[in-house]
Amino acid sequence: MNGNIIGYFIYLIITVTIILKVGKICYKNGNIYVSELIPNHTDLCHKINQALLLGYYLLNIGYCSMTLILWEKILSASQLIEVIAIKTATIVFIISALHYTNIIIITKYIHKLIK
Repeated sequence: MNGNIIGYFIYLIITVTIILKVGKICYKNGNIYVSELIPNHTDLCHKINQALLLGYYLLNIGYCSMTLILWEKILSASQLIEVIAIKTATIVFIISALHYTNIIIITKYIHKLIK
């Protein structure tokens, strides 16, 4: 069997699991954070947090899927592990960068949204 196919499945299982777990944690804690930024607007806070979660899922899972076309041909088990590690680390880096970017944007511009 082609090493790439095995790598795709392993990579997608790992990255989608990470994306879903981090998304749940950020959504749960994000409700509290956004509620503190916009007191007395719980409906708006909930909608903002849902939109952020949806965008987070679409962007990250879409990016994971799109990177599959950029893989080189896997010839050995060690190369398979190396490629999966590098690709997964890239996704984790992107997730953390998006998280901090969202916090900055929300903190800076949230008051303009409720006026």
